[in-house]
Amino acid sequence: MTTRMTTILIVEDEPAIVELLRVTLESERYIVREAGSAETAWQMIEETLPNLLLLDWMLPGQSGLALAKRLRQQTRTKALPIIMVTARAEEADKIAGLETWADDYVTKPFSPRELKARIKAILRRQVPDASDVPLRAGLLTLDPVSHRVHCDGKPLTLGPLEFRLLHFLMARPERVFTRTQLLDTIWGNDADIEERTVDVLVRRLRQALEVYRLDAMLETVRGSGYRWNPEKGNDVAAP
Repeated sequence: MTTRMTTILIVEDEPAIVELLRVTLESERYIVREAGSAETAWQMIEETLPNLLLLDWMLPGQSGLALAKRLRQQTRTKALPIIMVTARAEEADKIAGLETWADDYVTKPFSPRELKARIKAILRRQVPDASDVPLRAGLLTLDPVSHRVHCDGKPLTLGPLEFRLLHFLMARPERVFTRTQLLDTIWGNDADIEERTVDVLVRRLRQALEVYRLDAMLETVRGSGYRWNPEKGNDVAAP
């Protein structure tokens, strides 16, 4: 999910705050949608589910906290990331919002830089962990426990980073991951490494897979990132 494909819904009734939030988010190339009330936001979410919700606590009509509670009770929206943006900074309010219905809490006036950092942190947490279950795609098999990869029974030699990348992608077929998500998965959130390093790692993994003509399973999704497509390996015969 690149920022250009990430939709954030702002639910706020103060025009000045909406404008600040919109400018802040668009500077990161997020797709921004706006709602001035909880009721309007609910209708918009029913039509199209955003990737994250920036939700004001005090809204005309239904409160933001009531909307968050309603969203958490629905199967389709219970995992929707929610950041409360509000002037209510009292400790009791913060605990109530965070422990029940919100993922994070930002008080007005807020730092745009801090808000962007919190949004990125929450979106990155949406990437699930890989399991230790052996994986198979066509002739390719991967054993997470022994850290061994085989093609039709023949060993495939991979470095530790290539193995982690292959494991991550094979465990999540057909899903597109951005370079940032892959960077955090392979090197960790605190690593000071450029995103283009992911491209180098992908190229090395493809070169290893190419020996068995399986490199087509690691697809580049233009403008988005990378995807593992096991269907591309089903018709490959053993060398």
